[in-house]
Amino acid sequence: MWFFQNLLKYREIQHFVTTRIGGFSNQPYDSLNLGFHVGDNPEIVTKNRERLALALGIPLTNFTIARQIHGSNVEIITDDLRGSGAFHHETAINATDAMVTSAPHICLMVLQADCVPILFFDVKKRVIGVAHAGWRGTIRMVAQNTVKILQEKFNCLPKDILAGIGPSIGPCCNEIGQETIAQIKKVFHNGNGYICKETHRGKGYFNLWEANKTQLMHMGIPEKNIEISRICTRCNHKLLFSYRQQNTETGRFGAGIMLT
Repeated sequence: MWFFQNLLKYREIQHFVTTRIGGFSNQPYDSLNLGFHVGDNPEIVTKNRERLALALGIPLTNFTIARQIHGSNVEIITDDLRGSGAFHHETAINATDAMVTSAPHICLMVLQADCVPILFFDVKKRVIGVAHAGWRGTIRMVAQNTVKILQEKFNCLPKDILAGIGPSIGPCCNEIGQETIAQIKKVFHNGNGYICKETHRGKGYFNLWEANKTQLMHMGIPEKNIEISRICTRCNHKLLFSYRQQNTETGRFGAGIMLT
């Protein structure tokens, strides 16, 4: 597992980013696949999740997971939703790509295989959040929406919010086509420097890390509060699942946070 330096300082939380190593799944999901929805054996996925829970010292019944749809919906997780999606994909929080809570002992976790996981912690209000941002979620402003909910529903001040932008496909490998570039330019006003190495054939590379970082800073989170792992999942596909590298069929790694 990997951790963010800016979040490790706080005993009030536990957080993590998993690798693909140390589980029980067979190829192409080898080995610590945490996703029920990718075609892996559900019993083995549960076994992988139990192994993660044991390593963290957090009961699997405390894990709360969403059915992600590459959207921008943010769900507030209350005590009665603790454990949603932990043992079955059908019980996961429906049509949601970000979750926030102020309740202790709820481990919010997002799953990805190239998309960006983002963790949030308000050090004053003791509120946490997670977001899952692929290119669609990024242009739909899921990171920005998460901060809005923290402000509106929990009275969080952006200056008190720490954020960790986790491993995902990097600007080195995130090649996109003309149609996607057009959508990004429409949302971000000509790309804002998020598209690099654009060619005359209409190809380019999308920098998800900077696009999400800028969203957070636009909402008032200081740059010094934002840590970016800068680990590309495709470049490091032996350590992390990469949808692009494995030609779609692959597992999912997790990123999560919990108030203790």
